[in-house]
Amino acid sequence: MGFAEKNSYDLRFLLFISIILSCSISASATIAEANALLKWKSTFTNLSRSSKLSSWVNDANTNTSFSCTSWYGVSCNSRGSLEKLNLTDNAIEGTFQDFPFSSLPNLAYIDFSMNRFSGTIPPQFGNLSKLIYFDLSTNHLTREIPPELGNLQNLKTLYLSNNKLAGSIPSSLGKLKNLTVLYLHHNYLTRVIPPELGNMESMTDLSLDNNKLTGSIPSSLGNLKNLTVLYLHQNYLTGDIPPELGNMESMTDLALSENKLTGSIPSSLGNLKNLTDVYLYQNYLTGVIPPELGNMESMTKLELRNNKLAGSIPSSFGNLKNLTVLYLDQNYLTGDIPLELGNIESMTDLALSQNKLTGSIPSSLGNLKNLTVLYLHQNYLTGVIPPELGNMESMTDLSLSQNKLTSSIPSSLGNLKNLMVLYLYQNYLTGVIPPELGKMESMIGLDLSKNKLTGSIPSSLGNLKNLTVLYLYQNNLTGDIPPELGNMESMTDLELSQNKLNGSIPSSLGNLKDLTVLYLDQNYLTGVIPPELGNMESMISLDLSENKLTDSIPDSFCNFTKLESLFLRDNQLSGQIPLGVTNSSELTAFIIDRNNFNGFLPETLCKGGNLQIITLDDNHLEGPIPKSLRDCESLIRARFIGNRFIGDISEAFGVYPNLNFIDLSRNKFHGEISGNWEKSRKLGALIMSNNNITGAIPPEIWIMKQLGELDLSTNNLSGEVPEAIGNLTNLSRLRLNGNQLSGRVPAGISFLTNLESLDLSSNRFSSQIAQTFDSFLKLHDMNLSINNFDGHIPGLTKLTQLTHLDLSHNQLDGEIPSQLSSLQSLDKLDLSHNNLSGLIPTTFEGMKALMYVDISNNKLEGPLPDIPAFRNATADALEGNRGLCSNIPKQRLNSCPITSGGFQKPKKNGNLVVWILVPILGALVILSICAGAFTYYIRKRKPHNGRNTDSETGENMSIFSVDGKFKYQDIMESTNEFDPIYLIGIGGYSKVYKANLQDATVAVKRLNDTIDKEISKPVVKQEFLNEVRALTEIRHRNVVKLFGFCSHRRHTFLINEYMENGSLNKLLANDEEAKRLTWTKRINIVKGVAHALSYMHHDRSTPIVHRDISSGNILLDNDYTAKISDFGTAKLLKTDSSNWSAVAGTYGYVAPEFAYTMKVTEKCDVYSFGVLILEVIKGKHPGDLVASLSSSPGETLSLRSISDERIPEPRGQNREKLMKMVEVALSFFDEGLNDKVVVFKYKPKKKYRRNIGHRQPNTRIRITGITGYEEYPAAPNVAV
Repeated sequence: MGFAEKNSYDLRFLLFISIILSCSISASATIAEANALLKWKSTFTNLSRSSKLSSWVNDANTNTSFSCTSWYGVSCNSRGSLEKLNLTDNAIEGTFQDFPFSSLPNLAYIDFSMNRFSGTIPPQFGNLSKLIYFDLSTNHLTREIPPELGNLQNLKTLYLSNNKLAGSIPSSLGKLKNLTVLYLHHNYLTRVIPPELGNMESMTDLSLDNNKLTGSIPSSLGNLKNLTVLYLHQNYLTGDIPPELGNMESMTDLALSENKLTGSIPSSLGNLKNLTDVYLYQNYLTGVIPPELGNMESMTKLELRNNKLAGSIPSSFGNLKNLTVLYLDQNYLTGDIPLELGNIESMTDLALSQNKLTGSIPSSLGNLKNLTVLYLHQNYLTGVIPPELGNMESMTDLSLSQNKLTSSIPSSLGNLKNLMVLYLYQNYLTGVIPPELGKMESMIGLDLSKNKLTGSIPSSLGNLKNLTVLYLYQNNLTGDIPPELGNMESMTDLELSQNKLNGSIPSSLGNLKDLTVLYLDQNYLTGVIPPELGNMESMISLDLSENKLTDSIPDSFCNFTKLESLFLRDNQLSGQIPLGVTNSSELTAFIIDRNNFNGFLPETLCKGGNLQIITLDDNHLEGPIPKSLRDCESLIRARFIGNRFIGDISEAFGVYPNLNFIDLSRNKFHGEISGNWEKSRKLGALIMSNNNITGAIPPEIWIMKQLGELDLSTNNLSGEVPEAIGNLTNLSRLRLNGNQLSGRVPAGISFLTNLESLDLSSNRFSSQIAQTFDSFLKLHDMNLSINNFDGHIPGLTKLTQLTHLDLSHNQLDGEIPSQLSSLQSLDKLDLSHNNLSGLIPTTFEGMKALMYVDISNNKLEGPLPDIPAFRNATADALEGNRGLCSNIPKQRLNSCPITSGGFQKPKKNGNLVVWILVPILGALVILSICAGAFTYYIRKRKPHNGRNTDSETGENMSIFSVDGKFKYQDIMESTNEFDPIYLIGIGGYSKVYKANLQDATVAVKRLNDTIDKEISKPVVKQEFLNEVRALTEIRHRNVVKLFGFCSHRRHTFLINEYMENGSLNKLLANDEEAKRLTWTKRINIVKGVAHALSYMHHDRSTPIVHRDISSGNILLDNDYTAKISDFGTAKLLKTDSSNWSAVAGTYGYVAPEFAYTMKVTEKCDVYSFGVLILEVIKGKHPGDLVASLSSSPGETLSLRSISDERIPEPRGQNREKLMKMVEVALSFFDEGLNDKVVVFKYKPKKKYRRNIGHRQPNTRIRITGITGYEEYPAAPNVAV
């Protein structure tokens, strides 16, 4: 063998040995990897024999004990070493604590997703240096992400999403230069996004959403040029959106929604030409929407809703031809809807709702044939609904509600065959409901409520077989309810309330087996309640109240086993309540007040223990209270008023832990009050008046600190009131009148500092009226009359809010304290039937609010104070005193002797008076002479301030009440010689201009030529000037001040006080302004006019009749205080004079009697005032209503039917006040003017001892400051 051969042999031998050794090492490594995996598998807690991992077993027939191809989820490399583990979605329960990291050095692919691995991610995963794909998503992993994962330099994909990982994102991940996908979403990661993530240049998908990340978005993310998807939504990120994001040119999906981002949207985002989906909604973004977003031609979805974006919608959005979804709702966007949006033919969803958009709905939107959703609700859109919207054949959801849309509903909407939801509610839509809407067979929800729709309900709506909700309430719909509505078998909620529907309730409604809510209240429905309604066994809430339904409740109502609320109030129903009508264990509200029901209450009223509200007022129910009510602990509010319930009141009621109001008044309960009421710890109002309750008030009542109202009046209670009454510190109304309570009023009452109304009258209280009453700083009315109080009247100086004070029918003596004059809010004072003596304090002349006084049957003397309350007092209110005097004949008192010093006092003081008065009068005479001389000297030196000289014309005549404060030239300059730009109003005889003078803003009323010529006549001129002089002297807060008058050769004008809010009729005609006129403001407007008329008619020596009381002549200042204007045509009249030859006044306000009698008296203003009251309530001139009331005075009138629908329904005290206002107004139309009795102040009621004060026949209603009244009129009826 040669050398060459030998070498060749050696090489072959070495190669053979190398191959043998390599195989041996590979086999050894494979065996080790297999054993390591089997050891890890043994830690899993839930594997069964059927598990896919059952293939992981030792093979006894091979030396290697392992085959990559036979083990599930395992792949090996070319050398047989384990390279890939894919155990996804196997429900494995285990941890990674025993994972064989060191035994698997060649692992490049790991997918353990969608299992149940728990515990932490071990940092040893960072040692698997060959790892390219790593997925632990959708497990139960906790704690922090190990920073060691940043060592995996070959890693391209990392999924850790959908776990419970916490802590911060490691900044070390920024070292993964090859990473393309990083998904960490749906964890509990906190703190900031590391800026180092911006170093991952290969990144294409980054998802960190649904965590708790804070801080700002790093601007370094803008370096990720290859990024296509960035999901950061649903975190707590703050700060601005970095403009650098506009550098990511490959971006297709950007989601930053549901964070706390602020600032504006960067215009740089417009550079992202490949962007298809942008989600920025639900942040705090401000500023305008950048027009540059219209450059993103690939855009398909843009959601910017629920931010604070302002400005207009960019018209450039019309360039987004691929856009399918545009959500801009819930922002502050203004301006018009761009016409260009109609160019986006691919659009399927458009939501612009809940913004401040104005203008009309573009008809171009009708071009969007693919549009399925259009939300424009809650904006300020005006105009008509474009008929072109009927072209959008794919439409499923259309919501235009809560705007200011007008005109009628287009019949073309009936073409939308796929429409499922149509919401047009709360607009100003008029006309009829198009019958074509009955063609929309896919409709499931139709809401046309709160509009001004008229006509009848189309019977075609009965074709809508899939309709579940139909809302037509708060319109002006008339006619019958179509029986065809009973065909809508899918209906669950039908609400037709607050319309003018008449006729009977169709029995076909009983076919609606799935109906849960039926509201037909506040209509004019008549007839009986159909028994077929009882077939609606799914009924939960039924409201038929405020109609004219008759007969009884059908027995079929017993089928309502799921009923929660039943409202039948304000009808004409009668008969007994069916025993089973309250069988439902779910019943929470039972409201049947103001009907004619009789008989006993059903025993099952609170069968299920869920009843919360029961209202039974003003029926004829009788008998005892059912046991189920006595034990009904769920009760919150209960009203039993005005029935014939009997029983011992101490046993009829139980303990109610949730009760806050109960009224048992006007029944026939007897017995003593139970102390158990104290256990109803939430009770705020306890009212038991007008029963036959006897005994003492139990001590437990006086520890009910939560009570706000306690009314035990008109019973037969006896005993004394204890000091413990001071515990009731929350009490605002206390009425114990009409009992037999005796003793002293306890000093503890002084702790009731929240008291607003106190009535202890008609009892047997004695002793003096304590000074402790002075602690009631919030008290409005106090009645201590018909008791045995004696001693002096305390000063009561701190009761600054007191409006009514009645101390009559006691044994009070001494003088009337002058301190009472400090009660500046007092408008009614009754001190009659006492033993008061002396003079009436002169300080009473400062009591400007006092409207009614009764001081009869005392021992008073001297003159009456010179204020309206005393000047207008009747003889009845002054009689029975021994020394009062008056120079007013109707008061039937001795005339007051007049001296130069005033009232002549008794002679014993005469010398003192003379010695005091003579020097004073002498000084006054000297001062008067000096003043006259000085005035004469001044006038000789310069013209009188009341006269101004015009350099152009040379003469003018003027009268001013402010010493020449306004000059002719100033008026001319400030109005630019009556330039039309300063014109603010035009009347029948003048034009009104606004003049901004140096010291004031005034209204200048320039009279027209006809009036000017009439005034220039010598006979008329002097009369007119005398009238103007008188009018400039008027000082009243509810009368527009006339500053003066100027007659010039070129112009004649009056100068009036300027009223910022203009006339009432203009405000009522403007929907926005009318909404600002709340019920409280409207009530105050009527009160103001009443006070002004009272002043003009009664408080001046010569009455003034306005003769044109109308909403156009009621002006409002900046605080909406009402003032009567336009006295240009008023005359200073004597009563019953008739010196006009033509009918005056505004059409619709003039009394019919005046039109043919031509007799002008104060009663002309009264009729007009009645019209005005109804106009203020209705929001527009009552017109036909007045005519119908005049012709049918007995007609029942619902307050709701005449209330302005533009403002919320009146509640509480406002509702009561409006009721009384309507009563007053209606009384002005029900009889002839000559017979009408109208007194604009309190009319004294006769005082009687207990059990005598019956109502007197033929009484008339009195206006008592509009907030209250004493007698009800006989003819008109008003229902609430």
